[in-house]
Amino acid sequence: MKITFIGGGNMGSALISGLIRKGTDCGDIAVVEPDLDRRKLIGQEYGVRVYDEATIESMDCEAVLLAVKPQQLHQVASKLACLLENQLVVSIAAGIRATDLSEWLGGYKKVVRVMPNTPAQVSKGVSALYAMPGVEAKEMAETILSSVGSTIWLDEEEKMDAFTALCGSGPAYVFYFLEAMLEAAGIMGFDVVESRRMVLDTFSGSIALASESQDDAATLRRKVTSKGGTTERALLEMEKNGVKENIVKAILAAEERSREMGIELGNRSC
Repeated sequence: MKITFIGGGNMGSALISGLIRKGTDCGDIAVVEPDLDRRKLIGQEYGVRVYDEATIESMDCEAVLLAVKPQQLHQVASKLACLLENQLVVSIAAGIRATDLSEWLGGYKKVVRVMPNTPAQVSKGVSALYAMPGVEAKEMAETILSSVGSTIWLDEEEKMDAFTALCGSGPAYVFYFLEAMLEAAGIMGFDVVESRRMVLDTFSGSIALASESQDDAATLRRKVTSKGGTTERALLEMEKNGVKENIVKAILAAEERSREMGIELGNRSC
């Protein structure tokens, strides 16, 4: 499969690295990147073909992956429209609805919208994919995104907002909790190196246990919580301050913002 990346930022680079690691020949990958320094870096690091703009030569591929900022996508799509023949177009631009992208591409329908998350940079990502009706080349999109983690197909594009709130933004929630635990570790007298090792190992061990256990999260929590013990005291304090309730509210707020962004970005580029 020959793939052309439009944009060579962090997520684009992660996907290029993942594809090569999974066996894609670097000669089958092209990258269109206007920034000279970035273009040189990508070419040297991955050995792929690089271009400063989209051309007939650079678009000689089966799949085009759009990895530009959402605010840039309308302009980029308008320039690509005349170069498309039968390629699958995969967009990882956050918030841009597939229907809007299709319109910007001159009515081109062979479009898959994707929401990855940042752990893709270490091949531990999870990506949601939505294909416009009639798209038959879904396996190509699956191949690209599965190179950096797991994938889930959505049957309705509206679900992308919920996925974005849960998993697209999700790493930030985890890092936020990490920040709090690290801050507490510092207050209790541990140095930065000790704190980082203890907290990260606690997180990774807990995730491993949850992944391998048949118990749900609530049951696992109860198993750690002894009556009258330290864990119970901490959890009671969290409950008193509405921590769980506020986390749920925050995720729902993120979902609402994702919907708003789709409307705003679509209207702004009309």
